[in-house]
Amino acid sequence: MLKKLLPLALASLFVATVNADEADIKKAMEAKLGAKVESVTKSGYLGLYEVYSEGNILYTDDKMTAFIAGGQLIDGKTMKNVTEERMRKLTAIKFSELPLDRAIKQVRGDGKRVLATFEDPNCGYCKRLAKDLLNPDNVEIYTFLYPIDTLHPDAARKSRQIWCAADRTKAWDDFFATGALPDNKGDCDNPVAKLAELGAKYRVNATPTVVFADGSIVPGAMPAQRIEQELKTADAEAKKLAAAKK
Repeated sequence: MLKKLLPLALASLFVATVNADEADIKKAMEAKLGAKVESVTKSGYLGLYEVYSEGNILYTDDKMTAFIAGGQLIDGKTMKNVTEERMRKLTAIKFSELPLDRAIKQVRGDGKRVLATFEDPNCGYCKRLAKDLLNPDNVEIYTFLYPIDTLHPDAARKSRQIWCAADRTKAWDDFFATGALPDNKGDCDNPVAKLAELGAKYRVNATPTVVFADGSIVPGAMPAQRIEQELKTADAEAKKLAAAKK
């Protein structure tokens, strides 16, 4: 039901008779949406509450007289996209929990920085990202083969062939450079099916999707300049998180 509501930038009306706190809003929204609400938080803008459910953010007032779905909350002074920033925090994962042994590993320079990507071999934006990832230095890149069969029926086969190559890194680079696939049947022990489960767990629904050191997840291809900036920001944030745990 929630997915049907999200394209509506303006909203449907909710009726409530009394003011509600976060717990009340959470309970009422779950009943209205027929879906689990993971968190309700005051947004700090216009008296709105942020409602996070099924990987999406909605907004409502304290009486739940109306809600906004599919819109972006922008700070009027700084022009910062508040919704985007909050989504990055709400969807962040622990980088250390990623099964990096199931990824194709590439090291640039000293590899002090780190990022992971979810990619489909038939994805044009992934090909663009591959070129932009040639620029950042001193970074360790982990690529999870994540074919989206509903869009590319043969992507899973190609992913398995690339994984089964003697040199997976070379096979991945060669495929994007020339379209050539390794000469194998793709029938070795491979993680492609398990990675589909991993992507579903983290709600990865687009390729490429990039995961930075601080666990922030960013869908879509990015130019090299933004990748470099994201690496710096994520590295600083990851250090803050590590220091806070001490």
